[in-house]
Amino acid sequence: MKEFAVPPVVFPSGGNPAAGSGVQQRRIATAPFQPQRPSGSSIPFMSFDAGSATASTSSTSIYGGPIGGGGGAPGGAGFEDEEPLLDELGIHPDQIWKKTKAILNPFRVNPALHKDSDLSGPILLYMFLCLFQLLAGKIQFGVILGWIVVSSIFLYVVFNMLAGRNGNLDLHTCTGVVGYCMLPLVIFSAVSLFVPQVGAVRFVIAAVFVFWATRVCTGLMVALADGGDEHRGLIAYACLLIYTLFSLLVIF
Repeated sequence: MKEFAVPPVVFPSGGNPAAGSGVQQRRIATAPFQPQRPSGSSIPFMSFDAGSATASTSSTSIYGGPIGGGGGAPGGAGFEDEEPLLDELGIHPDQIWKKTKAILNPFRVNPALHKDSDLSGPILLYMFLCLFQLLAGKIQFGVILGWIVVSSIFLYVVFNMLAGRNGNLDLHTCTGVVGYCMLPLVIFSAVSLFVPQVGAVRFVIAAVFVFWATRVCTGLMVALADGGDEHRGLIAYACLLIYTLFSLLVIF
């Protein structure tokens, strides 16, 4: 039988038991580290006792009770006292609906609704117009937005040049009126999806909606600002040019 030389086993320092002694050295077990908690601390995360009642009571006293301010906690504000999100953003759906319905009647303009101008309704009509154009296979989001901005600035400059010192039309009101009067063009864009692409019927329908938008926009411009009644014809011509351009986008 062949013998193999086995190297001696070397224990690490402190781990080799003393020769001739049958007692094995053991390391004394120590308690896990626990940070010293200061007396009178009311911060809940400083306590490592998960089930302690003091932590729950202290957290209630710190954060003011349950969410929503219930239970009469001091300084707690309930969600019922807050305004709706749309009102905080300046969006009033009831006013938008009333202004939109006022545009539907071209023979009876109600300028009192448009004295408090907003851009929420025009942006909504702009999105509808772009959507109907997209259904017709035309991606014109940037074109329509750019034309609305340029048209509003153009009508604002023309009106104030005609009115002179008496002109008090601001750009925000002008943009709101031009945007709301886009409603006939939005309806025309929806109707054109079911009208044949060729023929004179499309142009006749376009003329009806353009005159509708022109009449409403002219009436609102003259009623909302001073000094425009004597220049109604020139203002109507500028509005006619604006809405004719948008109708050409729908036709072609």
